[in-house]
Amino acid sequence: MPTSTGLDGAALSDLGMPPAQRTAVRRPADGAGAASSLPSPSPSCASPQDARPHGFLPERPPVRSMIGTWTRLDAMARAAAHAPDREAAVAVVERAHRADELSALRQRVSRLSPRNAEAAAMRVAVIAVSCGWNGLDPQAPAARRAADEGFLDLWAAVAHRIDHDQFVALPTLALHNWAPERKPRKHLPIDQLARTETLVPIVRWAPEGQPLSRLDRLMLAATRLEAHGIWLFRLAETLAGRSPDDSSTPTALRRLVRVQHALRTQLRAEAAELAAAPTTPQQRAVLGALAEQGALEPPVLQAADAVLGVGGRRPGDGRRQLQRRHLPASHRAWLSAMDRHCAPVRTLAHRGGPDAAVYREAQESLIALRRTYTSLVHAAARPAAAPLPAAA
Repeated sequence: MPTSTGLDGAALSDLGMPPAQRTAVRRPADGAGAASSLPSPSPSCASPQDARPHGFLPERPPVRSMIGTWTRLDAMARAAAHAPDREAAVAVVERAHRADELSALRQRVSRLSPRNAEAAAMRVAVIAVSCGWNGLDPQAPAARRAADEGFLDLWAAVAHRIDHDQFVALPTLALHNWAPERKPRKHLPIDQLARTETLVPIVRWAPEGQPLSRLDRLMLAATRLEAHGIWLFRLAETLAGRSPDDSSTPTALRRLVRVQHALRTQLRAEAAELAAAPTTPQQRAVLGALAEQGALEPPVLQAADAVLGVGGRRPGDGRRQLQRRHLPASHRAWLSAMDRHCAPVRTLAHRGGPDAAVYREAQESLIALRRTYTSLVHAAARPAAAPLPAAA
């Protein structure tokens, strides 16, 4: 059985990026774009007890513009994302500290609604990774010597408010950083909204008026992957607690193969436009930093892995925990439940016969999907093509 391809510092070493410089969203303004061939799940597909009716997407579209004092955090995140290098991003934060803006925001964190706290966390994550601070624990004494103390206080307060201290990662930077370009005419479930509406980044890594960068497109690709991958969550709950000898188990596994194949086709359709998009050394440093922290695994792939057991198969392998630490507690709990409840199905890995063959095909399709996603990350991490020399 081939092993899955992880997204870590070693995975990017062949790109000529030093370990200290290694960060990740989908095509925004492209409408349904490369819509996958998957059917559109309806909310009725999920049982009332279903803890993940819309996957790991936020329950409502992310907050596009914050108000009041929080507009300063909006401005800071955009300035940090557009900074030409880490030093310039750090200077943005230091100016805000000197102007007492960070202290003013810190004092208001406890008043944020849950949805606005998630919005603040996304902006804090953009700033942290732009400054190269994403590997820091904001409350650790050593962090005080490495990063702006006022920003660390704000970061720690936001982490406490959302009850999640490892949020500087792809799930926050991607899934909480998109919005429909236009307001839908009717209420749509969040996963359907993200599949069918034109999405635009809330905080762009490319300046306004310029084409979307590779980093923007990769982050939005991850958001679309979550939306189109909603069937993976449905099938995971179908297989939970199911006996490997149940006649419906191979049927569900075959459907899982088809879903993963469709998701792979969708990602491959993203590749050409992503590769043609502009990039900067700073954006590649952001991408590399996230890869080095193990913070680039899309939640939907983690959901499939919880069913099929492709990653972290060896005893004592902490790869799953490394990736899951970037998810909110409720999401980690759901994945742990799938680990337990899908254990009977995973015994097919040690059997023979047609049902075991279907299970192994599902594993192989997940490995292929993860490799396709990894190739998209590699494309985003490559330096921009050199301009053609001027004609003599």
